[in-house]
Amino acid sequence: MYDWIGDNTLVALVGMLTGVFLGLAARLGRFCTMGAIEDMLYGGSTVRLRMWALAIGVAVMGTFGLTGAGLMAPELSFYLSIQWMPLASILGGLMFGYGMALSGNCGYGVLARLGGGDLRAFVILLVMGVAAYAVLLGPLAYLRNWAFFQQDVTGLPPGFVHLLSSTTGLPVAPLGVVAGALITLAALSSRALVSDPKAMLWAVVVGLAIVLGWAGTHWVATHGFTAMPVVSHSFSAPLGESILFVMTGSGREATFAVGSVAGVILGAFAGSLLKGHFRWEACEDPRELRRQIAGAALMGAGAVIAMGCTVGQGITAFSVLSFSAPVTVLAIFAGAAFGLRQLIEGFQPAE
Repeated sequence: MYDWIGDNTLVALVGMLTGVFLGLAARLGRFCTMGAIEDMLYGGSTVRLRMWALAIGVAVMGTFGLTGAGLMAPELSFYLSIQWMPLASILGGLMFGYGMALSGNCGYGVLARLGGGDLRAFVILLVMGVAAYAVLLGPLAYLRNWAFFQQDVTGLPPGFVHLLSSTTGLPVAPLGVVAGALITLAALSSRALVSDPKAMLWAVVVGLAIVLGWAGTHWVATHGFTAMPVVSHSFSAPLGESILFVMTGSGREATFAVGSVAGVILGAFAGSLLKGHFRWEACEDPRELRRQIAGAALMGAGAVIAMGCTVGQGITAFSVLSFSAPVTVLAIFAGAAFGLRQLIEGFQPAE
């Protein structure tokens, strides 16, 4: 794009800078999917779950605000350009959620833990990244393509707001902003969340990070000289992509995904230092490590099948109001709840 910086480097920087805010939100704002589910099921608190909903609402409003300003085309995103496969969303989401319970965190949470010095997270990251690429482009890709062949969307509304637009004749952008506002109001209907300004702040930061990811990659894709995808944050296949970049960076261009992963680790590292929480940790229980490795493999495979993780589907796909997002999120929640019950209660009947 410019003499002093290429298109690939520029989108990698966009990913890294916005990823830093996600890392800070995880460490300073305790923004975490697994933690939100545990709080709701076993802690009697929905604050962190409503933080997630608030981040979604902000991301939806921001994304369709960009659309109205001509700075974003949701139809170019992966989530709206590939035909939705309900079974893939359900199966992949269940696998991911169950694996998340076994591992104790999702891909985003693993990066945040790694930034705080947790070496167990490094093992999970490696296994999840390799598993994701084994299903995406490796030996298991043939089976995935046979079971869930991805087809381009043709002739059908690609998402909820596009379906509503085709039905009512109203423009997509205002409908999307209104939908985001309704989600935001629903999240803020909780007195517990409204009384916690810090929680609201970091939820907004997460939503804006997703929006800025869309804005940055769309700008480069439409103004640069290199064919670039319009993407925002996700943490499943990007883990495998980052591993490949570390090994083959001299012959491989940096991408938004690589920058995003690095940014979250950097942000989490800075946040852990600010909180005084940084410390090296390792796994002392082989059974725990075995369980976490199995969970990481399930997360990597499940995320590729479902075309996204807790962030990829849970916020980024939600920000363009794709059909897959709510179904995948519900499946992830169900898989995680099942896994947590197995770990905590052992399927014993309640007394």
